[in-house]
Amino acid sequence: MNLNIVRLIQGTGSTIALVTLTSCAFPPPSDTATVSQTPPESEDSASSPDVTVSADSVATPQGVQKTTVIEGLDHPWGMAWLPDGAILITERSGQLRIVRDGVLDPTPIAGVPEVFAVKQGGLMDVSLHPRFSENSWVYLTYSHGTRQTNHTRVARAKFDGSALSDVEVIFQVSQLKSGGQHFGSRIVWLPDDTLLIAIGDGGNPPVQLDGDLIRKQAQNRRSHLGKIIRLNDDGTIPNDNPFVESPDADPAIWSYGHRNIQGLTFDSQTRRIWSTEHGARGGDELNLVEAGENYGWPLVTHSREYSGGIISNQQSRPGMVDPKLLWTPAIAPSGLVIYDSDRVPQWQGDLFAGGLVSRDVRHIELDESGNVVNETSIDIGQRVRDVRQSPDGLLYILTDEANGQLIRIEPIPG
Repeated sequence: MNLNIVRLIQGTGSTIALVTLTSCAFPPPSDTATVSQTPPESEDSASSPDVTVSADSVATPQGVQKTTVIEGLDHPWGMAWLPDGAILITERSGQLRIVRDGVLDPTPIAGVPEVFAVKQGGLMDVSLHPRFSENSWVYLTYSHGTRQTNHTRVARAKFDGSALSDVEVIFQVSQLKSGGQHFGSRIVWLPDDTLLIAIGDGGNPPVQLDGDLIRKQAQNRRSHLGKIIRLNDDGTIPNDNPFVESPDADPAIWSYGHRNIQGLTFDSQTRRIWSTEHGARGGDELNLVEAGENYGWPLVTHSREYSGGIISNQQSRPGMVDPKLLWTPAIAPSGLVIYDSDRVPQWQGDLFAGGLVSRDVRHIELDESGNVVNETSIDIGQRVRDVRQSPDGLLYILTDEANGQLIRIEPIPG
């Protein structure tokens, strides 16, 4: 398949070159840690001229140091800072842990709801209500059910410093699915105290729902699968959601046509919402997400089937939003943050995206219009599941390993 693709390549200094490549190859998924008859979490094409494609080899920035803060976490997934500086960390197997003064408390937080912890499923994101100091609400996303019938849930609970109480499920995906793939599910708060939650499309072929491939649910606006949803803090539907008046759409939907978003962040300066989304065999995406828009999956995609076949012969279509950046081969993006602290002025306004397969953090520089102008790689050497900015203005990451780590990233003092 001969393709004309604009590719971003970093040169020396601050110079970048845009070149056109042909005969783009689609290598097989490189994440082979999971042995299964279904594709691993890879995580686990003709192109619009405005889409930037990541270079095969991305330069490593100079002057960055990594410090391991803690280790011994069981496949950590998400993290959130408490007002006193402690950090809540979820483990996919179902534990909520707390780190105080750089020390991991050996006793998990009590009161976590029961989770379905198989393959990609389990306890996933954690987030504090923007007014946590007043109301003590902690929000969790997790998979619930059995191998035959499961879905993503969102729950909130009061946290008193040692245990959760008053746990209530405020949202659950309306469709029950089988298997252990594609749950999502990052949480992001907007300035009006509503929250966005990413929901995966349900899984790869041959997983089906209602007699058809489940991934097609991403285009079904009556379904929660393959969507970003927006809720009030109590789980009710905001009256200004884009489809709240549409009889053919679920009113919780904010955007649709997504495969499996595991990176989501809000830029308070530009008021832009960014996401990173897993492709299948190649075609991972960085998207600028807007209310009511269709991001195409699986009708338009730069991905191919894990077997190598074509998912769609279209990579762009009117009425569907093209990604801002594409990764082929896949980096399996998970965790995304917009840097907005003055602690490291040269990072302000830049995105940092974790990579599971690439085992790094991608530093993505943007121009004022939100276009990608440069990309570098901070090598971690482990699967990166989450990336966050701490209250003190430094970057922290979680590594998705059986002996997972919390690692701090910062410039080397000059």
